[in-house]
Amino acid sequence: MYGILSGIHLKTIKHSAKIYEKFSHFLFGRINMKNFFMIALNFVLLSVAISFFARHAISQETAALEVADAAVCLEVVNRECVGTNTVFPSNVGKLFCLTRINGAKGPGQVTHVWYFGQTERARIALNIQNTSWRTYSSKIIQSHEIGDWHIDVLGLEGEFLKIIRFEIVP
Repeated sequence: MYGILSGIHLKTIKHSAKIYEKFSHFLFGRINMKNFFMIALNFVLLSVAISFFARHAISQETAALEVADAAVCLEVVNRECVGTNTVFPSNVGKLFCLTRINGAKGPGQVTHVWYFGQTERARIALNIQNTSWRTYSSKIIQSHEIGDWHIDVLGLEGEFLKIIRFEIVP
């Protein structure tokens, strides 16, 4: 009885080995374990290199951004500030912040963060498209919000680019 069972068992092992060989040949071709590990190692190294260079390229784009012009004004007409000043009356209603951003390598966003004193009042993401791009945001000023204001202009990754200060007076 043992001989019959061991014969069946041996046939099953040989059959399983043939199936494994055909399946692995189908998946990997003629790749042995040494070649498989070399391919896996190359894949990992390539992934690390791509990740490093992608981060490096993004940081180069970020470092190249600069605010060429920035102003707070009463309105924006034809992408130009009208009524630019650093002091505005408390009944002004709405103010605009216009910025010209230089150095973008392609589409992205900058952010205008409006502060009353040290309190953040608005955070507005603005699209930029190319090397020199004008964009603006606006904020309604309540008549009781008298005092110092500022707008932080932030780059593609939230890095500080410029501060624009103004004051609301009674």
